[in-house]
Amino acid sequence: MTTLIGKRALVTGASRGIGAAIAKKLAAEGADVAITYEKSADHAAAVVRAIEAYGRRGVAIQADSADVAAVQASIETTVAELGGLDILVNNAGIIRLADVRDISIEDINAILDVNVRGPIVASKAAIPHLKKDGRIITIGSYFADHVPFSMVGVYSASKSALIAFNKGLARELALLDITANLVQPGSIDTDMNPASGPIFDANVKNIPMGRYGVGDDIANAVAFLASPAARYITGTALTVDGGANA
Repeated sequence: MTTLIGKRALVTGASRGIGAAIAKKLAAEGADVAITYEKSADHAAAVVRAIEAYGRRGVAIQADSADVAAVQASIETTVAELGGLDILVNNAGIIRLADVRDISIEDINAILDVNVRGPIVASKAAIPHLKKDGRIITIGSYFADHVPFSMVGVYSASKSALIAFNKGLARELALLDITANLVQPGSIDTDMNPASGPIFDANVKNIPMGRYGVGDDIANAVAFLASPAARYITGTALTVDGGANA
């Protein structure tokens, strides 16, 4: 299907993992896609080549999602390179594992800067460019609703904040026919959380489907929310976790 022909998208933090899968899926659906990356220029270039293989335009923009000016500039670069912006996917995120009593102030700031401030700043910068049927889709986490381990408390708090932000954004933009939705992945097989990793055996016990998801599971949810089929869905959180939070 090509439900996004003529659309222009920006996916933050998309040089690998879930972000890369989202960028490729949006391109497969017909969108031109810009991505941001922090350090992995080679991986970002590979994603751009994959986007271009679908006959779409791809752009890689170096931008640290903890840097306000860089986030703002990435929106303006996307608009300049693609001729506009229709879909913003706030995907960039980081995790630092530590109990609250042990976590450093530097790690707390990093988590909040990237996971909370980053999506807010990107959305604020994108809104003036979005028109009717625009989309803002933010990638949260199933940890926003359920905290199964003590060492993810601060990370979970950052993802819970996105629930409230998404609801407020949806109300703000509804009369403009711009939707705002949240996708909350569960355990997804990525470089950051591989199915071959040391926590798989303990983690998979909490997943009724008995396996990790893959990037395409999240990308498919994003593509649906970006499509005309989801035009009356806004302010919601779609959890894609194999039933872990059931």
